[in-house]
Parts: sequence; C-alpha cells; structure tokens
Amino acid sequence: MECLLEQEVSVVFGYPGGTILNVYDALYKYHGKIKHYLTAHEQGAAHAADGYARSTGKVGVAFATSGPGSTNLTTGIATAYIDSSPIVFITCNVSENLIGKDSFQEVDITGVTMPITKSNFLVSDVNKLADTIRAAFAIARSGRPGPVLIDILKNVTAETADYEFLPLGRHKESGKLKELIDRSTIDFQEPSIDKGDIDKLVTMINESKKPLLICGGGVARSRCDREFTEFANIIDSPTAVTVMGGGGICGRNPLVTGMIGMHGSQASNIACDNCDLLIAVGCRFSDRVALDPKNFASQAKIVHIDIDRSEINKNVQTDHHIVGYAKDVLNMLNSRLEQQDHSEWKKFVFSYPTETEYADGGTSLNPKQVLSAIARICPQDTIVSTDVGQHQMWAIQHFHFDYSGQLLTSGGFGTMGFGLGAAIGAKVGNPHKTVIHITGDGSFRMNCNELCTEQYYNIPVITFIFNNGTLGMVRQWQNLIYNGHYSETTLDRGPDFVRLAEAYGLKGRRVNNQDDLCNAIEDALKSNCGYVIDCQIDIDEMVRPMVKAGDQITQFLLS
Repeated sequence: MECLLEQEVSVVFGYPGGTILNVYDALYKYHGKIKHYLTAHEQGAAHAADGYARSTGKVGVAFATSGPGSTNLTTGIATAYIDSSPIVFITCNVSENLIGKDSFQEVDITGVTMPITKSNFLVSDVNKLADTIRAAFAIARSGRPGPVLIDILKNVTAETADYEFLPLGRHKESGKLKELIDRSTIDFQEPSIDKGDIDKLVTMINESKKPLLICGGGVARSRCDREFTEFANIIDSPTAVTVMGGGGICGRNPLVTGMIGMHGSQASNIACDNCDLLIAVGCRFSDRVALDPKNFASQAKIVHIDIDRSEINKNVQTDHHIVGYAKDVLNMLNSRLEQQDHSEWKKFVFSYPTETEYADGGTSLNPKQVLSAIARICPQDTIVSTDVGQHQMWAIQHFHFDYSGQLLTSGGFGTMGFGLGAAIGAKVGNPHKTVIHITGDGSFRMNCNELCTEQYYNIPVITFIFNNGTLGMVRQWQNLIYNGHYSETTLDRGPDFVRLAEAYGLKGRRVNNQDDLCNAIEDALKSNCGYVIDCQIDIDEMVRPMVKAGDQITQFLLS
C-alpha cells in the first residue's frame, strides 16, 4: 500500500478472493487514501483500469485473486498490451508449500501472461516486494507503455519486512530497481535520437511534392498532439488517422483526411496510394491499415517514427526510420523545417470524400444521425469509449476527436465488452467530464453486468446501443463475402435493454427517430446517473467504405 502511494495511486479496480485477502485487509486500513472500485467481474476491473490509464495518462491498477480470478484478467491484459496502455495488475497465488500441487485455485499466471505483458514478476520473498512494485510501475510507463503483472505468493502477503519510503523522483537512482528492470530489458534512459536521421528526414520532406502523414496510436498515447499538429501544419500535409490515433490531431483540422485502412475514407486511402512520401508516427502498420503490405504506398518513400524498435520493418519495409519518443522527434523536426505549401496536392486529395454520407428517412436511425446528435448536444470534450464492431468504425469515422485520451477503443485486440468498463474507469479518472459509451447489441451483452458498478458508485456513464439485432460487422462480411449465409449472427433474443437498465437501478430509453434521440440525450445529461439509450438501427446498415482484407488499399468493396 505504501508503494502504491509512492506511485501516486489513488484508485484501484478489483475483485477479492482467498489468496489476496491479506492485501485487501491491508487496503481496508488505507480507506481514504486509496479508493477501491469493486467491479462485477475481473475482466471489468481490467478494462476499467485501462480506461482510467488511457484517459488520464496515469498508470492504472487492478487487483485479482488466484486461479480463475487472475485468468479472468487475461483478455484485459492482452487488450492493454497490444494498445500500449500502462497498467499494473496485482494478483496473488497460493502459498509456496502448495505451488505445483494443483492446489485449489492455483494457476501459473506469470506463465500464462508472459506473451501479453511487458514484464511480469512472481514474488516469493517479502524483502523484494517493495522494489518489485516500484519496478513494475517504471516498466509500465517507460518507453512504449504497457501492462505489467505482479503475482505474490499468499505466504509472502502474511509476512512483514522493513519499509523505507522512496520518493518517486528517486526511483531511477535505485540500484535494486535497475537490476529488476535490466532483467526486463527495459532501459530507464530516454533513447538517443540520431541527428543525422533527423537531417535526412528534413531533406526528404523538402524534396517531397505529395507528402502524407499517418497519425498513429503512439501520438495519442504520448500526448504529443500539439507537436504533431504543428508538424502537419508546417509541412502542409494531408493527414490520415488510424483507429488508435484518434485525438492525436484534432479531427476538425482541415488537413485531416479521416481514417485510413480497411474502413478508411476514400481521401485517406487514395492519398496513401498516390503520395510520394509517407511519414507514419506511432503507427504499427497493422493488417487493418497496410492490408497488402507489399503494395502499400507503392509510389512513396516510407518513413516510420516509433519508440519501439521492434516495430520497424516488421509489417512494412521502410526507406527511413527514426527510433525515439514522438514528442522529441517532432520537436527536433519542427525546429529545422520551414513552412511548406502543397496546395495542388491537397486539392487532389480532398476532391475525394473524407466521410460517408447517409440518406435520411426510414423507420430507424442511421449511424450518422445518432453520432451527429451526440456530437451536437454533448460537450465538445466528452470522452468516448467504444466496444468493437460496426458502431466502433462509425464512431471513429464520424466523431472529430479533439485531444489525446478522448477516444478509448480496443484497436489491436478487438475486444467486445471493452467499452463499459473503460468508460467507468474514464469517468472515475475524469469526474468533471461527460463520458459516453458507444456499443452494439452484441458487444453490450458481453459485459453489461458492469451496470451494477455504474449504479453502486453513481458513475454517470451514458451508453448508446447501436441496436441492429445482429452481430453487425460479421453479418456485413457474410453479406459481401459469404453469399448472404447469415450463420449464427442474428440476435433475435433478449434482453430488453431498457428494462435491463431499470433492473440495475438506472434509466433507459428506446429511440428510433431523431426527435426522441435528442430528447433522450438531453435527459441523460441532466439525470446525473447511468443511462442506457437503445438506438434502433437497420439490420443491413453497413460500414462504408470497405476494403477486403489483403486487397490493395484503394480496391473498395463498398464505396
């Protein structure tokens, strides 16, 4: 508990059990210093810690017991790992004399999570516990952020050790910490940026006639939206945004071409195929962006700026790269560059649409109507959490995120059920901001049990369900690629989401036209409690544009 206070932790999400009872007993004595939120399920705790971390920029913390308690965290750990979210997960295991005997609720959770954590630790000596806690936080927040797991044997939590307060600012000086961190091959020192690499990129920019920038998740995660925006403005470059990059540059900036990739805008994808210089900042070039890596940006010189050297040339071969913190690299570039003008290139790019238009009318709402109403009525700094599916793509296509940490979404792991827990964590970390949760009827079923957490702690999250009675994204693929074979995707079953909200002591409302929707949003904002708005969407509404996996980025299956 003292080490958590050293790390300025004031919030923990979790679920107790037998092996972690000593930790919860200690937590009981720290009431008023560390606030614990009991979720309905360990996965909800993991997602809440994730939403807290992404929206605040701090390290999130989640507790769980051994066995199924710890394994229930794994989806949340993997979600945080691939999206580079800094979280420390603290679990406890059976006592040392029971290890390896298939004891009740025993599992090798460090072995299970090794591929999905930056590092993990098994603590079998109480004298190493404090420094292990400190090392875990240092690793989680350093370099490319990510999750770290600490598993503590139950007998260790029953023992005592001398504790000496170590201020957070002195942690880098600690030799014991350095030893623990060296084991994880994480360097405390900031990477040294080669000035020659900067000069080479400046020359490439000056020679370019048709540049394109890609704003990746690393821009949002490192909170360098100001530096990135300055860079885009200086080189006067059209700028595409990945799913994870939302908020890395203001979506209203006239240089922004919209999302890039499988459901990218025509402007973004066509610009990618025609540019002569592509500069990606904090972008992994995942298979949803570089669908056909060999032909991706085939006319361009490709430049990759990233903190993680292992991402360089992993998915797309580059012509130049710079390894370093995005903020530092961008500041060095901005100080060396002169104002550019690419008016003709921009005229070509923006002759293509940056957003999909939808026809009004019918007996149900269309996605643009719902999202436009939310954007118009909710405060501009509203934090948006999404689940995964059609609603996720619609939200990213049509919301114009203004700042880093405003969009919370599972971009890499694609975790249905992420959104509600993440929204709860975001609201806990940002009590004065409006937080909304955008989901589909399929995703919402996954973790809607966290409505009880929302109600008990009076966390006023507004949930918008894009209810089309189907697993929409899967149905879209079945429609376009599988000859309309709708195998096990139709959700013609309960629950009634309005009554479900009411059963949890929250408010709910079903809407199928714009007037009802606007009234529901206004009522939800005034209510100051959890609220579920069930928006009726046509079952065959699709996410457009769409490029088939593995195809050329401009080979639109849907325009």
